[in-house]
Amino acid sequence: MDWKKKGANPEVEEEEEDNQIAITIPSSLPIASLSLVTFFPTSTQFLRLFSHHPNKVKIPTQASSLTHLSLSSSSSLLPSTRFSFKSTISANPLHSPLSIVPRRPVDPSSAAALRRSSLVWFRNDLRVHDNEALSSANDECVSVLPVYCFDPRDYGKSSSGFDKTGPFRAQFLIESVSELRKSLQARGSNLVVRVGKPEAVLVELAKEIGADAVYAHREVSHDEVKAEGKIETAMKEEGVEVKYFWGSTLYHLDDLPFKIEDLPSNYGAFKDKVQKLEIRKTIAALDQFKSLPSRGDVELGDIPSLLDLGISPTARTSQEGKPTMVGGETEALTRLKSFAAECQARLSKGNQKGGNNSVFGANFSCKISPWLAMGSISPRSMFDELKKTISASTTPTTPRNGSGDTGLNWLMYELLWRDFFRFITKKYSSLKTQVEAGPATACTGAFA
Repeated sequence: MDWKKKGANPEVEEEEEDNQIAITIPSSLPIASLSLVTFFPTSTQFLRLFSHHPNKVKIPTQASSLTHLSLSSSSSLLPSTRFSFKSTISANPLHSPLSIVPRRPVDPSSAAALRRSSLVWFRNDLRVHDNEALSSANDECVSVLPVYCFDPRDYGKSSSGFDKTGPFRAQFLIESVSELRKSLQARGSNLVVRVGKPEAVLVELAKEIGADAVYAHREVSHDEVKAEGKIETAMKEEGVEVKYFWGSTLYHLDDLPFKIEDLPSNYGAFKDKVQKLEIRKTIAALDQFKSLPSRGDVELGDIPSLLDLGISPTARTSQEGKPTMVGGETEALTRLKSFAAECQARLSKGNQKGGNNSVFGANFSCKISPWLAMGSISPRSMFDELKKTISASTTPTTPRNGSGDTGLNWLMYELLWRDFFRFITKKYSSLKTQVEAGPATACTGAFA
């Protein structure tokens, strides 16, 4: 390193060269930024400056004093002037390992805490109300791309020769997806629709928009759990995080007083363990969702028809006289309000006559099962709506005596049976559990 000042007296060049500073940096240290700032004095001043300093200055081998080296002197070169070494690195760099992806601050309100973009994979949760996956993505990401996939494996004939999805259910699903798209559009977003295997479609879309994560609700059946595993594997290879949520039951999976593998195999024992649990609050639908990602210019895609799914439309006309059911969240909420009002009216009428309110007729039902199955409405939303509507005389509590209880207790009884079967299905959804565990037992029960 040449420390000689240009234009200096040739007679002292040799002296200056003898006083050069040699800086030795051990090769084993990590790469760091080295900043040298100095003032070049005259040769006489230079000799005076180094009269009390060693010829060589070695940077300590500790990483704690490496990254910022400052050599400075004033023009007056007072005797007290000396070199200063300042460190801006921790004593042990291994305590703060580098990360390819910058860490997001803990505070979610910070802009730096938001992910760039994400996918929300809709499954059996075709709603904007009480949808934790959708709400979490909206809170944690700058842009969100909602997606629904019509999986070809869900259509056609089974190995037994039956339709995997019948024409009525398929049409109901198409209407539910169409309604979801309209709801998202009304809130500043939209819905991308594809016909294809989710593990292939989602990876392609994630690459196209540069997604950081995929948000989705978990399901319980063997094939659905299998698909989740494939997606997690594919996304891991792309460096995309998959975040799953739980939202298909009245009681949350994480609130159960036992591990899912220890779930009682009979309804009575299950009810006794969960009936005192607190039901989580519903998540309100946002008025405005995050916009779609600008990167990728993704096409929204058309919602398929029955023919596109390989189902004959004429099959829907073979059962004339059947009540028409329109799919979608709007219809589900309308029916729920109607059911709550009807339930309250019947209870009031029964109280006036002093009769038994527990049974409203052989055909009495909430008649919301199809929308509940599609996820157009959540069990918690049903519970909340009935709490608001049912009179004070029917305070909502967990059912104790089965379907003989009145009002909300009756519906709670049905929803609790539904929870039991969903949790049992999850328990047996893995091959290991299917082999090791015994069968679930239930005496009687109905579905809401």
